[in-house]
Amino acid sequence: MTKQRMNDVCPHCGFRFEIEPGYFYAAMYVSYAMSVAQVVIAGLLTYQFTRSESPWVYLAVLMAAILIFAPFNFRYSRLILLHYLTPKVKYDPKYEDELDDAGLKG
Repeated sequence: MTKQRMNDVCPHCGFRFEIEPGYFYAAMYVSYAMSVAQVVIAGLLTYQFTRSESPWVYLAVLMAAILIFAPFNFRYSRLILLHYLTPKVKYDPKYEDELDDAGLKG
């Protein structure tokens, strides 16, 4: 598996993603909320299908769910933070024109 890496700058419009130092630390809270929702759903589905009373069944299923969804949560918690929880971040086509003028756009 390759290491997940995020671009520092958007290759299309030149937008710098990390608006300020430590900006994406807030994405940890979004990722935590996503993980809690996934664990609750996985726990309820495990109960629905197995009706098991063994905590080891739930522990195994929930740990597997956390590990499987970790890459998804990493990427999409950052996207949710950028697009929905940061109102000052907007696409501005003038930056795309500036990249065209400078010859930086590919």
